[in-house]
This record gives sequence, C-alpha cells and structure tokens, in this order.
Amino acid sequence: MNLHLEHLKQVTRRQFLQSCQVGLGGIALNSLLQSEAGADSTTSAATGPLAPKQPHFPGKAKSVIYLHMAGSPPHLDLFDNKPELVKRNDEDCPDAFLEGKEFAFTKGKPKLMGSPHKFRQCGESGAWLSDALTHLEDVVDDLCFIKSMNTDQFNHAPAQLLLYTGSPRMGRPAMGSWVTYGLGTENQNLPGYVVLLSGGTNPSAGKSAWGSGFLPSVYQGVQCRSKGDPVLYLSNPKGMSRDVRRLTLDALKDLNQIELEKNRQPETETRISQYELAYRMQVTAPDAMDITQETAETLAMYGAKPGEASFANNCLLARRMVEKGVRYIQLFDWGWDFHGTNATRGLGKGLTDRCGTMDQPVAALIKDLKQRGMLEDTLIVWGGEFGRTPFREGRTAKSAVLGRDHYPDCYTMFMAGGGIKPGITYGASDELGFKVAENKVHVHDLQATIMHLLGFDHTRLTYRFSGRDYRLTDVHGEVVQGILA
Repeated sequence: MNLHLEHLKQVTRRQFLQSCQVGLGGIALNSLLQSEAGADSTTSAATGPLAPKQPHFPGKAKSVIYLHMAGSPPHLDLFDNKPELVKRNDEDCPDAFLEGKEFAFTKGKPKLMGSPHKFRQCGESGAWLSDALTHLEDVVDDLCFIKSMNTDQFNHAPAQLLLYTGSPRMGRPAMGSWVTYGLGTENQNLPGYVVLLSGGTNPSAGKSAWGSGFLPSVYQGVQCRSKGDPVLYLSNPKGMSRDVRRLTLDALKDLNQIELEKNRQPETETRISQYELAYRMQVTAPDAMDITQETAETLAMYGAKPGEASFANNCLLARRMVEKGVRYIQLFDWGWDFHGTNATRGLGKGLTDRCGTMDQPVAALIKDLKQRGMLEDTLIVWGGEFGRTPFREGRTAKSAVLGRDHYPDCYTMFMAGGGIKPGITYGASDELGFKVAENKVHVHDLQATIMHLLGFDHTRLTYRFSGRDYRLTDVHGEVVQGILA
C-alpha cells in the first residue's frame, strides 16, 4: 500500500484549497473562511473549537442541567395519579392493551396495579405529587410536567442512546456535544460539557451517552467527580512540576501545529485544544468543584456533604458549573429501575427511600438558581429514558414486593426555567396509563424543544459525515410550542 497515495485520497477539495498558498482558488477560499461565523461554521485554530458562538436566534436558555434518573422512575407512583387504576387493582390486564406489544420481563396476561402511594395536589397549579415526594412541593409552581412522553425503545441502553444521541445505536454525538459544537462555552478554563455520576453505576448506555460520536472529540462530555480528584489523570505525575508540564505541552503543541498545517485534520486541532484545557483545568477545576466554599445553610438546603460522591453534591456542583459558564451539565443518578426484584427496588419503602436522596437536592437546585436570578436562563430537565407499566412486572408478580416493567408508550418528566412555561401540566395519559390521550411528545420533540430554547433551529444545526448532513433529531422532531413561556 502506498501511504502517500492513500492520504491524498482522503484529502478533501476544501483541505486541498486551504493548503494552497497561491492561486485564485486559495485566495478566494481564505477570504470566505475569514468571513464565516456562527453556529454553522467550524472555528479556526486561532479562536479554538470551544470559543463562544452565536446561535441561530436569541435563545431563552444559556445553559442546560439535565437530571437523568437512570433506570427510569415509576411515574405512576410519583406524578401521574390514576384513581381508576387503583380501583381496578389486581384485575387481569385487558387484551387490547397487550396485543402486538413486547415487554422486557413480562409474558402472558399480567395484573393491573394501582399505586400503593397516596397522591395530593400541590401549589397554585394543583399538580399531583405522591407521598414519596416531600420537597418538590416547594417548587411545584416552577415546574412544567409533561405527562405524554413517548419513546421507541423499551430497554435501557437503546432508550438512553435514542434520548441523548437521536439514535438507539452507538456512534452518534450526544445532545451536550451538539450544544457545545453549536454554542462553544463561556469559560475557556473549564469543559463546555460536564458529566456527573451518582448511584455507584454508569448508565446502561455507558460513555456513549456523553460521547461526541463523529463530531471532533473536543465536544465530548468530560466526566468529573465530587470525591477525590475532579478529573482522573488531571494531576501531574510525581516528579513533574507545573513548569516542566508547560515545557512538555509547548513542545507537543509545536509538533501538533505542524501536523495541523500539513493535513488540516479536525482531530489535530482537538488534540491541541484538549492539552491546553487540561493544563488550565489543573488550577480551575479543583476550585470549581470545591463545595466547602459554600455556606452551611446552602449545604443543608441541598443535603450535600463535602467529600461524598452523591446526587446532592452533584446538584450543588451543577449550580456552581453554571455560575462559571459551563454550557451543558449532565447528571446521571443510577438506581431507578423499580422491578421489585428486592426491597430496595420495590415501589413501597424502596421508592420512598430513593426519592429521599433525590427530591430535596432537586428542589434546592431550583430554589437556589431562582434566588440567584439564574433560573430564567438555565434550563432544568428531569426524567428517565422511558416509563413503567400500569401492571405488575412478570418476574415479581407473586412477590410481596411490588414492581413495574419497562414501558415506552407513555411516561412523565418535568422541566423548569430557561424559557419553559411554569406551573403547567402538558399532555395526558388515558385513565389507566397505557396510552397517550392528549398532546403526544416524542423524545425527538423534546430534543427539538431543548435546542430551540438554546436558540437553534434543530434542522439547521448539522454536521457533514459520510456524505450527508446529520443533526441531533435526524429527520424527526417538532418544537413543543405549548410548553414555551
């Protein structure tokens, strides 16, 4: 194989003309490149790939905090009150709801199951909350509940990938990657896209849920930790001072710059940017992640404890990240897969205990952002990858511990701030919770709406790959106008 010829085959017309220093083509293209700006252009090495960029139109939200309850919470036991389902508890599930359906762990004819929890209406909006939730009542009039969510996938990994990348298969960029590709970040000393994990387990989709796919890898999520070093391998090795690290990086930058000028590969520019960001983060990240700087009152409000790896700590860190200009913060909290296979995964005390670690910090985050004047331009999204069935899970049907199977057809999530209409419930499921009865919202519609709130026409934020333009929503998605403020 002739490596030189193989390389020439990969060089695009654009790259060839860029590398030409003479000729009308090179002069014209350089002029065009200098005039390009905005969300649809790729920034040059001089400005950096994460430099702030303008969206298609002024967005209501400047940043996003996405709170994902990995495993998918049982919405029928938290938000979607179904008195008729309670009335018909333990009846055989009607055949009409089962025909042509496939479930993860349930076969045959399952029994309908009403919630063991009591519901109450809260706030001026009258939103329904179950007794498993004790703090969200304080902010319920800031929330917009969507009770007509719908997805195509009923297993965790494909559903998470569809939600975050627009495809149930690996290889596409995550939503946070699209956001930082389109907007850059306001703080060049921290990543534009930060990921925080709790619950002791990665989400089922793994790091693909925050990967950059075919976008340059500078746009992938950076996993940070609330315990120990903020980012793995960020510290200098023993025996290497910061000055020596600087000399090393300068030498690498020179070599990479030669490679960039020669081949114009985006990943070379990414490599330069990532080395520099890592060097700057050695100083800025520990300070940004240090919640001991918060007041005792703030720590108590969140239920946060410095030095722990917890969802409460991560919610507080998310607020600190937004304050420092991070564009997209993704929290994954594992432990919401309530099949009823053991007491901790049961819908009784198990769910109540799990909510005890969640709704206090979520309520605190919303109150904290609001009192600091930050909620209006920070979009909060809360939910799972799908819902749970209105009937008992097959494997645990005869158990004393109650559980529900995966269910993609209808589920509930909520949003707040960032241009969302507060204090409303949008959409509805039928009286038993099997189907969307009003205003169906597919995950592609959710993606389109989030991008709209950030100032993007989701059909125009694209990236050329393998001969065609790709976007987060692919060929789907409509903005949900009814939830916009």
